[in-house]
Amino acid sequence: METGDVPCLPRGVRLHYDKVRNTWVLLAPERAVKLDAIGHAILTEVDGKRSFGDITQSLAEKYGAPLEQIVEDSSDFLGTLRDRRFLDVLT
Repeated sequence: METGDVPCLPRGVRLHYDKVRNTWVLLAPERAVKLDAIGHAILTEVDGKRSFGDITQSLAEKYGAPLEQIVEDSSDFLGTLRDRRFLDVLT
């Protein structure tokens, strides 16, 4: 994922707190992905308006982590979601 790319959730995909499983999930039509704390933290920053660079900078500041590590981890995670059609990217 490039710094200027703008990740967004496509129509029909949303974050949801599953009370039965007591965890956050990413829901899509007839599919769901259970999220860990890191995945949830990344996806709460995805608003369809801010760029990948802005999101990773915000996460690095919020969690006091090295920007390079945040960029690598976030890019891998969001890339996987994109490949599985849980995420769109505007360039």
